[in-house]
Amino acid sequence: MKRPARGRPARVGRGSLLGALLFLATAVPADETLMAPLAQSFAAPDFDLPCEGGGRCRLADYRGKVVLLNFWATWCPPCRAEMPSLERAWQKLGGKEVVVLAVNVGEDEDAIFAFQGDYPVSFPIPMDESGAVARAFRVTGLPTTYLVTPDGRVTHRAMGTREWDSAAMLAWLRAQARPRRGEAGDGGSGRSRPDQAALNGR
Repeated sequence: MKRPARGRPARVGRGSLLGALLFLATAVPADETLMAPLAQSFAAPDFDLPCEGGGRCRLADYRGKVVLLNFWATWCPPCRAEMPSLERAWQKLGGKEVVVLAVNVGEDEDAIFAFQGDYPVSFPIPMDESGAVARAFRVTGLPTTYLVTPDGRVTHRAMGTREWDSAAMLAWLRAQARPRRGEAGDGGSGRSRPDQAALNGR
């Protein structure tokens, strides 16, 4: 199957967002860390998007599990580079405590289907054609991956590629699914409000 063109993604809601994603797709380097903690965690904006292959992908359906929320596009070289390790991680994690959702930004189902001829994956792919979900999650470059806790908080971020199936990463991800003593509730200090308005196109 022919590989899709690299330089012409489908539209993203705002030209400024598309420009930033195009630039950072090649400018953000990978590093050797796991995922960096955010200075301020925030409540994950819920979304309800069409899934590649049919059905709906709703973030709320995964409440109670750790969600590895990856934002990507077929035209992004680092996104393509990390897809195999993301698929291997999904297979090893088994979706019991940690799940993978790979949100495609700005493209349609045909582009994603063609991509999977070269990079087959089995985890859910929500399709964010308008870019509204990417904006709500404050995505500034691709790939960007967030960790959403079982209670719906976004606490960590990885910009650029990672070896998602490394032993250290898998152990760390599984540890995030285990309850900790002394965790603050949603009303704790230092936590910002979700950008739910961005999901309405504002």
